[in-house]
Amino acid sequence: MNTAATNTAAKGRLIAFEGGEAAGKTTQARLLAERIGAQLSFEPGATELGNHIRSLVLNSSGPQPTARAEALLIAADRAQHVAEVIRPTLDGGTHVVTDRYIGSSLAYQGIARQLGTTEILAISEFATAGLTCDLTVLLEVDSHTALQRQAAPSDRIEAEGNGFHHRVMQGYRTLAAQDPKHWVVINGMGNVDEVAEAVYVAVKERLNV
Repeated sequence: MNTAATNTAAKGRLIAFEGGEAAGKTTQARLLAERIGAQLSFEPGATELGNHIRSLVLNSSGPQPTARAEALLIAADRAQHVAEVIRPTLDGGTHVVTDRYIGSSLAYQGIARQLGTTEILAISEFATAGLTCDLTVLLEVDSHTALQRQAAPSDRIEAEGNGFHHRVMQGYRTLAAQDPKHWVVINGMGNVDEVAEAVYVAVKERLNV
């Protein structure tokens, strides 16, 4: 018997949802998790420590972190998230669907904050001990639709200007184009059920979950 193959097959798969503000990630991550029997999680803030970090990163009225401090805080949240939630769940044989993962750091801090994707990837690889996604689902909506969906900005990053958010989406498109094996781009412009079906078909085709 091939023990290595058996052990790999027994582990859960990690699926991340990425996209700009109001792209529908939270809703679609929840629907996919329910459909495939996965553990639903999110970043930042899925752990007790992460919840404190989330406040430091996103609170508009608190101290404002520099771009590098922001990147390091998010990496710290991710390290705790992987250690407490993601890795134990995967090792137990259950899939994990997370609303944001390494792709967010690459797009927001690496590209939009112009810190460099090589540097941000190195920080994230250290934080996760090398745990990467089996598949990243990028939800795309146009800027007009995103503005219609989004109420008044509720945190510091949502309140960034249009130029910043444009760079985020351009960054996501670049990341997806560079790694088509591990990224899939889904049109998020349809209704919730239409998008959910497109996501499920793509995930099932790529991962057979």
